[in-house]
Formats: sequence, C-alpha cells, structure tokens
Amino acid sequence: MSVGVLLLTHSGVGPGLLGAARGVMGPLPLRTAAIEAGFGEGHEQVLMRASAAVRELEQGEGVLVLTDLYGATPSNVAAKLANLGCRTRRVAGVNLPMLLRVMNYAEQSLDELVNTATAGARNGVIVDHA
Repeated sequence: MSVGVLLLTHSGVGPGLLGAARGVMGPLPLRTAAIEAGFGEGHEQVLMRASAAVRELEQGEGVLVLTDLYGATPSNVAAKLANLGCRTRRVAGVNLPMLLRVMNYAEQSLDELVNTATAGARNGVIVDHA
C-alpha cells in the first residue's frame, strides 16, 4: 500500500502539473488524480468530486492533498476533506519541484511526504544571479 496524491487546484493547474511530471518521470509511482475547481463553481460541487477522488485514492495509508493557493476554494475544500473519515494532509503552494520530490519518495508515509513536499517546493525556488 502507498499514499495517494490528489492535486486540488484551480482550472488547468493540476492536470498541467501531472502532465509535466509524467513527461519527466514516465509512469508515476503513486496513485494520483487532479480535481479542478472551476472559477465561480460552488464549494459543494468541488467537494463532491474531491471526496470521490480521495475515496478512490485511499489505500490505507492516507492521501496527500496538494493545492495551489492557500485560502482559495481548492484549499478550503481540501480542509473539508479531513471530515470524510479518510486520513488526509493538505499542503498549499503546489509546484512541479514539489510534485516531483513527492514522487521520488513514494515509499514515505503520509506525514513524511508532507515534509518532503514542502522541502521540494522551497528547494525548487532558485534565484539566478547571472
């Protein structure tokens, strides 16, 4: 069993990141899904789709939910997923380095992947002084 990964983002972000990750890595080692919150779409509609995805991804080890913007609809919906009875952890600020880092440490527990995800995001931001 392993942790599932749900990208819960604004339109276009999650599927784009998953496509890029697959382009870099090929098949991804963790079960993944992307749910998009359309602009102007109600929380309840997004929550229904996201909760179905969490149930599908959950294999006993929990689901890491990566969102794009803390405090926006996807992040707020992700906070409600914890009430489903499935173990979830939310990390906001998803970017490609974060996602690739998570996929490279597929054997880690949910709590370990939270730390790995945040480190991947931080370490993926480089200021080039060239």
